[in-house]
Amino acid sequence: MFAKAISGALLGLEASLVEVQCDVARGLPSFVIVGLPEKEVQESRERIRSAINNAGYEFPPKRITINLAPADVRKEGVGLDLPLALTILQATGQLEIEESDSCLFLGELSLDGRLRPVKGVLPIALAAQEAGIKRVVLPAANALEAALIEGLEVLPSESLQETIAYLNGELLIKPFQFDRESYFKAEASGGPDFNEIHGQEQAKRALEIAAAGGHNVLMIGPPGSGKSMLARRIPTILPPLSLKEALEVSKIYSVMGLLSPERPLVCQRPFRSPHHTISYAGMVGGGHGVPKPGEISLAHHGVLFLDELPEFSRDVLETLRQPLEDRRITISRAATAVTFPANFTLIAAMNPCACLRRDARGNCICTPQEVRSYWRKISGPFLDRIDIFIEVPRLTKEELIGKPTGEPSAAIRARVERARQVQRERFAGMNIFTNAQMGVKEIKSFCRLSPAGEALLASAVDRFALSARAYHRILKVARTIADLDGRAEIGEEHLAEAIQYRSSEESLSEGGMWL
Repeated sequence: MFAKAISGALLGLEASLVEVQCDVARGLPSFVIVGLPEKEVQESRERIRSAINNAGYEFPPKRITINLAPADVRKEGVGLDLPLALTILQATGQLEIEESDSCLFLGELSLDGRLRPVKGVLPIALAAQEAGIKRVVLPAANALEAALIEGLEVLPSESLQETIAYLNGELLIKPFQFDRESYFKAEASGGPDFNEIHGQEQAKRALEIAAAGGHNVLMIGPPGSGKSMLARRIPTILPPLSLKEALEVSKIYSVMGLLSPERPLVCQRPFRSPHHTISYAGMVGGGHGVPKPGEISLAHHGVLFLDELPEFSRDVLETLRQPLEDRRITISRAATAVTFPANFTLIAAMNPCACLRRDARGNCICTPQEVRSYWRKISGPFLDRIDIFIEVPRLTKEELIGKPTGEPSAAIRARVERARQVQRERFAGMNIFTNAQMGVKEIKSFCRLSPAGEALLASAVDRFALSARAYHRILKVARTIADLDGRAEIGEEHLAEAIQYRSSEESLSEGGMWL
């Protein structure tokens, strides 16, 4: 006999619906799954056999053939266990599934028939909604995540036995209810605050500019100066995630299995801080089989913090050059190519030198040659993609002992949000959301300078031998400073401050005050 059920499978961050087709015929006992199943799908045969028997039903000693359609798309994951078992029971007359085309089944089976949670429920539920499917039956631990999608009736089940009882009309499963707007508002606040940081007013100002325009930052300072503390508080001054952005980020975390049953929605901007020993695949994505997202995608709509920047592998840093420009990364394999979003703000930190030698007071006495050698670990093209270079000096005794005097994150965020609103109005109708994303065409339109400003920038080009990319980045930063100042035109003072953040690169890489 023949039976079918609808399920879903992942390919990168996107999900596709899978029609599970089962045929049970006479012949020597066998269990074959076709339709490009990955290893974990093939292994489901033994889980299904034990789950059906332990649930009190009969696994047929016949020739079982299952096709996963469409047959030209690879299927991975353990979420197909439940629909596979149900179609076998239906094909052998032990179960009736009415309106199978309007219900999606998803879940991993334990050997005793219990349903275990699976990864990637959010994108699969979204694909089901877009296809017009009305109901989804899945593990109870995944119910909260699936309920994030509006218009979908989510039916949580604890086991294969419970699912069968529901389909046979012997048990009523109450649809799961979830108010995602209320949950989102309740979870969207909290975290460390900028007013906890002693001193570093210039660095705070630079980070406010970076948050307002989405600019990449490199902080240079000795150990213990507060670089990591500053970086970890940047999400608190960024505008809150919109619900649409939260769902985009949550899809990535769902695919990676990083959403907990109690917190199915990422409500705050991500902050990712990978260790400097991270591999290429760990940073940009990859792995065996279908590629998985890396740290740059997990930081989507948030902050990627690279501490001890020169200690990262040069190959890993070089792979960031393209995502920093395109805001996405495409990973190609022999059988497939997957594109992951990577719209993040890069915040990097480093010591001014390797500090191989110190005097009796602990002060660095590295030579200029040693400092330059340390900086050469980072390529020029990579540094060209940094908008703002800021110095984070060691705190004075008065700053260290005294009370923090800075503004709270809420006050800084208010100014950042006003500047972001100006940018949204400026770029209305374009696929641009911050000044940092402007191209050459937009820079010419929105970053016009007075004759005095042009002369000042021309002088900076000669003084610092700026590349075309660095030249444009100065204009973008100046545009953001003017937005924070509430000015429609870029003034000389805005341009001078932007040049100052760029000129720090030369003075610090040459040793500057650190020698």
